[in-house]
Amino acid sequence: MRVLVTNDDGIDSPGITTLAVMAADAGHDVVVAAPARESSGASASLLGAEQDGRLIVASKPSPGLTEGIPSFAVRAAPGLIAFVAAYGGFGPKPDVVLSGVNRGANTGHAVLHSGTVGAALSGATHGIKGLAVSIAYHDPRHWETAAAFARPVLDWVVAHCPGDRVLNLNVPDLPVEQVRGLRKAPLASFGAVQARIHELEHGHLQLTYSDVEITREPDTDAGMLARGWATVTQLLAPAFDADAELPESGPLTTA
Repeated sequence: MRVLVTNDDGIDSPGITTLAVMAADAGHDVVVAAPARESSGASASLLGAEQDGRLIVASKPSPGLTEGIPSFAVRAAPGLIAFVAAYGGFGPKPDVVLSGVNRGANTGHAVLHSGTVGAALSGATHGIKGLAVSIAYHDPRHWETAAAFARPVLDWVVAHCPGDRVLNLNVPDLPVEQVRGLRKAPLASFGAVQARIHELEHGHLQLTYSDVEITREPDTDAGMLARGWATVTQLLAPAFDADAELPESGPLTTA
């Protein structure tokens, strides 16, 4: 399988090396293409920097990357990187977009805003299977735990996942033997944090963020992750629902 490894933390993140080495050890043909700088919160944005009408790309290995794995730093959001890869921008079209390992959890409906998940969803709109991987701490110590849980999930994606689906994997930042196991989990109503908006004078709004209490939704991805489980959730890329009853009409007239 041809696997594109990307992320939203940037080419210098150890998380991307973690996934690239894991995928190569699993026998896949791996290419790394990641943002030249951090692109957190980019969702599936198609933003990129051009020079003379060309996307800016430089050959640059991630720290500790196994020799022989091609690696590129791209002045673009991860969603655009996956989009370009679908059209052969980094060699043959990949069979899988493997995105991460993201610093911090990507849980709940907040995954809509995640560049890590957005890259996988961008690939899925072109028929490419996707796996997004995150570790639940902003300064992780246990990258190997993320790789240990990502390996069997990647195997499942290759064998069973339809091309328009993405799996979202979240792993606690714990030694692998301390993780309680892997469980399927629904999305929480929010992510790890919740925003509140306070209206101020003179046309300004202030946003504050607070941790979501895990007791509120203990059986969701956010709640189970906080209790020491690795969680996996299947996401569907934008798709037409043929069974939906929608309004239709003939030509409209004006008065």
